[in-house]
Amino acid sequence: MTIVALIVAAGRGTRLGGEVAKQYLKLQGEAILTHTVRAILPHVDAVRVVIRPQDMALYRAATCAFDLGDPIMGGDTRSASVRAGLEAVEPLAPTHVLIHDAARPFVTPEIIGGVIAGLQTSTGACPCLPVVDALWSDGFSGSVPREGLLRAQTPQGFSFPAILRAHRKNTADLADDVAVARAAGLDVLATQGDEDNFKITTPADLARAEGKTGMDPRNGTGFDVHRLVEGDHVTLCGIDIPHDKGLSGHSDADVAMHALTDAIFGALAEGDIGQWFPPSDDRWKGAASHIFLEKAVERVAARGGRMTHLDCTIICEMPKVGPHAQAMRARIAEICDLDIGRVSIKATTSERLGFPGRGEGIAAMASATVMLP
Repeated sequence: MTIVALIVAAGRGTRLGGEVAKQYLKLQGEAILTHTVRAILPHVDAVRVVIRPQDMALYRAATCAFDLGDPIMGGDTRSASVRAGLEAVEPLAPTHVLIHDAARPFVTPEIIGGVIAGLQTSTGACPCLPVVDALWSDGFSGSVPREGLLRAQTPQGFSFPAILRAHRKNTADLADDVAVARAAGLDVLATQGDEDNFKITTPADLARAEGKTGMDPRNGTGFDVHRLVEGDHVTLCGIDIPHDKGLSGHSDADVAMHALTDAIFGALAEGDIGQWFPPSDDRWKGAASHIFLEKAVERVAARGGRMTHLDCTIICEMPKVGPHAQAMRARIAEICDLDIGRVSIKATTSERLGFPGRGEGIAAMASATVMLP
């Protein structure tokens, strides 16, 4: 047997939400696709990945540790993407192919081995699980017998020439490759699946996946204040905002970024920004605060962790933060390597009470959620 694994990663994953396709979201500091490739690679002769053209940079980052070659550009539907993948690997002359969902990172050697063993006697093989729950039609109008029903997983394995012919004949967007194979009259053997070989589809699935990686959620908080003095702008979350005053501090006095930095250090239980960057050290005089935040991000990575959410509230009467909030979110997301949907920046006033209300200073409080092994 010469076996090529085709990992289908051309979907958008809209049910999970967010601006990054689910296969590139992080688990234990690595993209889901990275985990999936690592699980499949030792059991086959070659791995090729089908992606969306606009995800090229994400693909490169997720697969840089492997020698996979160029990805294959997918189509508008799953069937079209699989066919594109099959056509692209035909020159490799494989005898068999395993077609696997990119968002199933917990596939085991036993599952893969069972599919490969099944291909010794059958044109196709698919890991399956029995249906154990009661089944009802919409509105509980009638029950559906579950005897003989199976839940299909991946990788689904096939004789390469047979499944390529089947896809070339197929004109519908069928549910999976077993459906394409059966429509072409191919035999498919059910092999043993595993409950842990689930497909990450919803936020609940992602939370379940995070739990399987053995990660411990930590939450940290941060608070900072800087005085307003004469000036022409304030810097908040790395964005310069025109104002008739400026913020005073040893560094650039970015009060919001300081609060976020302290929140991350707090989640790590590694002190605070003053311990890492003491104001008595002239090296940090006038320093850009992204240096401090980058150090906190670096410490998360050094601990084998990852951030999942940042939230910052800026407390001031002026300047107005709302018009700049999106740019602030984007800057923080960029520094922290987070999807912008995991960064919250908002503002409030103190109803003209206290030093913020009198325009004497700006305060910020922040929280950070960090996953650690």
